[in-house]
Amino acid sequence: MKIGCPTEIKPQEFRVGLTPNAAREAVSHGHEVIVQSGAGRGAGFEDAAYEEAGARMVGTAEEVFSEAGMIVKVKEPQAGERKMLREGQVLFTYLHLAPDPDQTRDLMDSGVTAIAYETVTDERGGLPLLAPMSEVAGRLAPQTGAWALQKANGGRGVLMGGVPGVGPARVAVIGGGVVGTHAARIAAGMGADVTVLDRSLPRLRHLDEVYAGQFSTRYASAGNTAELVVEADLVIGAVLIPGAAAPKLVSRAQLSEMKPGAVLVDVAIDQGGCFETSKATTHENPIFEVDGIVHYCVANMPGAVPRSATIALGNATMPYMLALADKGWQTACSEDPHLLAGLNVHAGKLTNYAVGRALGIDVTSPGLAVKG
Repeated sequence: MKIGCPTEIKPQEFRVGLTPNAAREAVSHGHEVIVQSGAGRGAGFEDAAYEEAGARMVGTAEEVFSEAGMIVKVKEPQAGERKMLREGQVLFTYLHLAPDPDQTRDLMDSGVTAIAYETVTDERGGLPLLAPMSEVAGRLAPQTGAWALQKANGGRGVLMGGVPGVGPARVAVIGGGVVGTHAARIAAGMGADVTVLDRSLPRLRHLDEVYAGQFSTRYASAGNTAELVVEADLVIGAVLIPGAAAPKLVSRAQLSEMKPGAVLVDVAIDQGGCFETSKATTHENPIFEVDGIVHYCVANMPGAVPRSATIALGNATMPYMLALADKGWQTACSEDPHLLAGLNVHAGKLTNYAVGRALGIDVTSPGLAVKG
């Protein structure tokens, strides 16, 4: 199979879909790898490293899309890239379709087979291709929140760890999954007073057993959430419903009850955000203010640390990429129900039920799509 990797064109996105190591593995499996010149530069991978791995470098994205049978990316294809997709081609990348009807329609119209990293599952019910970026984003969230809390950035001017005689920042983390756990660990490590909210009692028990003394936990009832949001200097939104739009857990009305200059970091913004006032921002212009509350809603947070993030993502995606290339997408998905869960679009049909519910689009069973 011809595997293509174009340069990411989303603003301030420096990651790349294939590392030289992944390219080397694909070539060793007998596949041809086509990489756009400069695609890996933002993550510290020069063209020479890809050429040494056996990849062929080309000058434009158009060449990659026209030649490759499978496109491997990081972020969802932008409008111009979607025009280059074609029937029978496989797209393997993050998609986050639930809050993006335009992308969904374009992918359906293209006839492409689109497999989304964020809905591939594993035998434990986890999301193995989302987890690495969730870990990165979770660890970045307190770091960016601390920056946004600085007075020069519109924040309250509160130091995360405090100083002798002065209390630390109060941090509420909504969601105790991968993002929330890593966010809580880093925030606690910075010396903040951290509380994690979640609706899963088994998850709360696990967090209490493993991290007792580092941060506290509360059940995420509406009342508890409202109470902690009002008291917090920093709120990190870390909720996830696989494939679906994120629930809105903090309303605009609640902002007036928060401390002036408090910060909201919305890690769920890729799925539409979990704060009512959230809107996607970029690394270039990461923050905005609503009713005196600072919002940080960068839609590709791991892009700020592209080398670490690219290597982590590549480690996770490479086995699935090789399975798709070695066996063809239909055989690979029919043999692996967890990979099949990643199928979101095929031949003009939507194949993910959570996305269908979010956008009001009829869904074809992914199992039927594979057989068809």
